[in-house]
Amino acid sequence: MHPVALLLLCPLAVALSALSSPAGAGRFWHVTDLHWDPDYEAAAVTGQPCPSGGSRSGPPAGPWGSYLCDAPWRLLASATRAMRSRLPRPDFILWTGDDTPHVPNEKLGEEKVLLIIENLTSLIKEAFPDTKVYAAMGNHDFHPKNQFPGKEHRIYNQTAELWRPWLDEASIPLFRAGAFYSEKLPSTSTRGRVVVLNTNLYYDQNDETAGEEDPGGQFQWLEETLSNASRADEMVYIVGHIPPGFFEKKRGKAWFRRDFNEQYLKIVQKHHRVIAAQFFGHHHTDSFRMFYSDTGSPVSVMFLAPGVTPWKTTLPGVNNGANNPGIRVFHYDPDTLQVLDMVTYYLNLTHANMMASTEEEEFPVWEEEYRLTEAFQVPSGSAGSMQTVLERISKDPHYLQQYYEFNSVRYDLSPCQGACRLDHLCAIREVDFTKYRECVNPSSTASAITSVRLLFFCLLFGLFSPQQVL
Repeated sequence: MHPVALLLLCPLAVALSALSSPAGAGRFWHVTDLHWDPDYEAAAVTGQPCPSGGSRSGPPAGPWGSYLCDAPWRLLASATRAMRSRLPRPDFILWTGDDTPHVPNEKLGEEKVLLIIENLTSLIKEAFPDTKVYAAMGNHDFHPKNQFPGKEHRIYNQTAELWRPWLDEASIPLFRAGAFYSEKLPSTSTRGRVVVLNTNLYYDQNDETAGEEDPGGQFQWLEETLSNASRADEMVYIVGHIPPGFFEKKRGKAWFRRDFNEQYLKIVQKHHRVIAAQFFGHHHTDSFRMFYSDTGSPVSVMFLAPGVTPWKTTLPGVNNGANNPGIRVFHYDPDTLQVLDMVTYYLNLTHANMMASTEEEEFPVWEEEYRLTEAFQVPSGSAGSMQTVLERISKDPHYLQQYYEFNSVRYDLSPCQGACRLDHLCAIREVDFTKYRECVNPSSTASAITSVRLLFFCLLFGLFSPQQVL
C-alpha cells in the first residue's frame, strides 16, 4: 500500500434552485485572479498573439478568451454579469487579487497597474453598487510585480483611495502602511470579522522583504487581531492572495519563504478556534489545504478558488496548466461563520467560443459546475468535513478523478494517477515544508517510519483490514 493512502486518513428558476441554502444561511461571492489583458481584443482582430500569451503558438484567440491568454474585457464583464444574475444581493464579496496581465514589467508601470485596478474596481462596483467588498492585493497588482514593501508606498495609497468606498475609515491608514486590514462583517451577526492579509510580503519572489523577520509587522498584527477576536468572542475569515504550502501541479513548488510559511502555520494552529475558514487565490486552480493540531486533528481549512482568467501557466514542469474561468458562492452560518456549502460556476470556454461563431449570443452561459456537499457527500465545508473529502479522494479513484477535473474547472479531463495523485494529496495534506517533502518522498526513512506507525494505528482501530492495506 502506498504510504500516502495511510497519510491521508440559466433561467431564473435554475439559478434560484442552484443557490438554495438552509434557512438563515448567509451567502457571499469569492472571485479571484481576473488578470485583465487590455490588449487582447486588438491582437485578436489583427490575428496576432495576445500579449499575455507571449510567443506561444495556438489556435486563434476566441471572442470570449483563449487558454493561452489572460482575460479579455468581455470575459470579465460576462463573469460579473453571471454573478449578478445568480446572486444579486450577496452579504459581501471576497476579491483576492491579481488584476494585471502576465506580461513583462516594462510593458506595465505604476500608472498602468493602477489604471487596471481602477477599471476592475469600477466593474465590480457597477455590478454590486451596494455590496461590501473585501479586496486583497495580488502579486501582480504592483510594479515591479511581486516587489511589495512592508511600508507605505504610492500604490498602496492610491489603491486605498480606489477602495475607500469599501474600507472603514480605521482601515485606510493600515492599508496605506502595508495593504492589510481587518473589519467586522456587515451582517446581523456581531461575531463575524474578516482579516485581509498582504501575503505578497511572504512571496519567495519578493526581494523587498528577503531577510526580514516580520515584513510590515503583519505577523504581530495578525497575532494581536486574532487574540482580540478571541477575547471579543468573534469568529474570523482570513483572506489573502498567495497561500502558504505547495502548488499541487508542480512538485516542491512553494510560494512562501520557508520561515514565513512556518510562522503562518504556527499562528493558524495557535488561533484555530477563532478562524472559521481561510480563502485564497493565486493558483488559478480549485483546491483546498488542511491544517492540523500537534496531535493530528483537523483544525482549519483553506479554500483556494479558481481564477477567472483561463491563462495557461508558463511555470516550467506544469503539464496542461490552463483552466476554464470560475466563480464561487459560499453559504455560511452568520452566527458561527461555519462554511455550510460551496457552489462553483464556470464558463466552458471552448464551447462559448464555438457558440459565438454560430449564434448571435450577447453573453455565454455560466453553468453550475458542482456543489461541495453533493459532489463529495459531506454535511458542510467545516475542517472535519473537508478532512472527509481528503480521505475520500485519497482512497476512492472516483472521488480523486472528480476532484482532479474540478481542479482545472473541467479543462483537464485526463486521468490523475501515480505522481499526479501523490502531488495533489500531499499538497492538500501537508502545508509544512518538512512534512510535505516526506509525503512526496515516501522512500525516505522518516516517511517510512510514519507510514508504519499509521498502519499500526489503522489496524489497531479497525480502519483498514489487512487485505485493504496490502
